[in-house]
Amino acid sequence: MNLRELVSALNDFASLSLAESWDNVGLLVEPSPPHAVNTLFLTNDLTEEVMEEAVQKKADLILSYHPPIFTPLKRVTWKTWKERLVVRALEHRIGIYSPHTAYDAIPHGVNNWLTKGLGACTSVPLRPSAAPSCPAEGTHRVEFCTGNTEHLQTVLSKIKDVQEVSCLITLPARVEGEEQTRVSLNCSQKALLEVVALLSQNSLLYHKPEILLLQKPLLPHTGMGRLCTLSEPVSLSHVIARIKSHLKLPHIRLAVGVGKTLESPVKKAALCAGSGSSILKGVEADLYLTGEMSHHDVLDAVANGISVILCEHSNTERGFLSELRDMLASHLLHKVNIIVSEKDRDPLQVA
Repeated sequence: MNLRELVSALNDFASLSLAESWDNVGLLVEPSPPHAVNTLFLTNDLTEEVMEEAVQKKADLILSYHPPIFTPLKRVTWKTWKERLVVRALEHRIGIYSPHTAYDAIPHGVNNWLTKGLGACTSVPLRPSAAPSCPAEGTHRVEFCTGNTEHLQTVLSKIKDVQEVSCLITLPARVEGEEQTRVSLNCSQKALLEVVALLSQNSLLYHKPEILLLQKPLLPHTGMGRLCTLSEPVSLSHVIARIKSHLKLPHIRLAVGVGKTLESPVKKAALCAGSGSSILKGVEADLYLTGEMSHHDVLDAVANGISVILCEHSNTERGFLSELRDMLASHLLHKVNIIVSEKDRDPLQVA
């Protein structure tokens, strides 16, 4: 596949509109076209050791879950390791693509994979994602009624001249026993100011105007984090064993909630891959599962009787790559060879 065709397919697999606003996702490094992709190389973190592996395995595109370019680069030299990644990528004609939080949000993404460590359960997003656009044009709807038909057409003609006004309709209406005309229109945030100004200049014309914010609909099963309800309550010690097995970890970090023990039952668990404090904070659950949390957020959870399991940041994400390889192979119709890095690992170890 050529690079642009592959990037389009990756965007179809997980829309980048689902990524957090602060994130840096998509195609980050692009070799000069045309660029064919025969081998897609998956990694959680793109380090220099992983880059060397990608070069040796003749990768044409690296999909790095974490974006190796996050803060802006002012120059591309051999001085810093992230600049060297870009230099190496371009020298060897390797593209770099990062989906990051888009993969956190999708129903078949990282957080869904992490729920499997709890055993049989049902889950819902902790912070649901909204659709990228409203079902109707515009961001606001303006509605008002008037009995002054003589001046209505003049005002409507002026409104029609305002850019980004759509779905303008008029309907007969009865208001307080009087025959009137009801006007409804959609408009953008910018156009709303002009529409309101026009109505203010003709304040005797309309009756009880309403301004409605057009909400973007929530996407089913899509969003950040997951609140999981286990099919059968199990002890905290049993959950720990399941998570270690799923993540293939010999150790985890544990904080037991006040009033709880290792034998306390876990029925509800809130989880978020990576660094989950902002998503988990304030959620009612028996257990929080994430990679890392701040000291004070752990103290807050424990004080509220919530146990906390921390597995280190990338350990809650990396295992997803094997599942991702199989899903992408099917999505890309097996047109590309997909391999998972063997050098990618969490930087923290138990010494």
